[in-house]
Amino acid sequence: MATVGTERRARARRGAGTRVLLAALAAATLAAGCTTSEGPGDDGRGSPRQSSPAPRETGPAEEADSPPVLAVKIDNARAARPHTGLQDADVVYVEQVEGGMSRLMALYATRLPESVGPVRSARESDLELLRQFDRPVLAFSGAQGKLLPLIDRAPLEAVTPETEAGAWARGTGRPAPHNLYLRPGRLMDEPPGAAALTTGFRYGRPPAAGAPEDELTVRYPAARTTFTWSDDRDRWLVSMDGTPAVTTEGERLAPATVVVQYVTVRRSGFQDFLGNNTPYTETVGSGEATVLRGGRAYEARWERPAAEDGTSFTTAAGERLNFARGQVWVVYAKAP
Repeated sequence: MATVGTERRARARRGAGTRVLLAALAAATLAAGCTTSEGPGDDGRGSPRQSSPAPRETGPAEEADSPPVLAVKIDNARAARPHTGLQDADVVYVEQVEGGMSRLMALYATRLPESVGPVRSARESDLELLRQFDRPVLAFSGAQGKLLPLIDRAPLEAVTPETEAGAWARGTGRPAPHNLYLRPGRLMDEPPGAAALTTGFRYGRPPAAGAPEDELTVRYPAARTTFTWSDDRDRWLVSMDGTPAVTTEGERLAPATVVVQYVTVRRSGFQDFLGNNTPYTETVGSGEATVLRGGRAYEARWERPAAEDGTSFTTAAGERLNFARGQVWVVYAKAP
């Protein structure tokens, strides 16, 4: 069993480049996607940067005017659990927020649940994270007044209860603010498909290396997320703050690939009503990562040169590190 805190010993590794493919995609509806092919696949945002577009590696083809990714900001306080619709997300990001707690960002492309939530407010870090997608739709409950102008200027479509009242509903089993749910079907007829999720992730067979691993915990000051390997499920079972994480239907959350990505987490210019500073998670740059798949842990290097780029992951030998088919969780942990 491994435990990962917000500080850890640095290890030198070889890096690998990524590139951005600037796609001119327009859309006004929702959605998202991640390729789930077990064979090698690349969405085109993970190759070395060049002065002119290079041929794509094998992967999902982007189409002009394809719908954008649907990103939903999800509450992760104890009172917000169990979650609704999280099992249908293609990618789930975990980030630190005020008071050392955690919050989730779920991305939808290949499936759309009937309901998603509970939905909470956006953060400044979300804008940088979402720049890798083409005009994404960000569904959130609201934001601080001085953050709203930044959201308005960001290359995304904001969806809140004020802008799309018919797409939202309040649950009756929980008190506010832990009872706001998005109904994606009120915003779009069907998911857009895997091509909308331009994360830079690559899917395929695992590397030859890797150490056996049955459990790993990532700790924030006031929250922890644990991933336990299940041979029976061939998945990593999620626990939050020591309790198994399940959906409202009782289904255990169980991604196929888990990425612990070590990033810079710094103070921002925002704080909550109690005066707690809002951490800013920097997702552009490079650093170390641990990738879990198939009951093994792979030490990796991540790189995202610019906000428009996806994130590439490479092994210690400098080879692209493939992910397993299925849902991916990315947990941002503070780098040393």
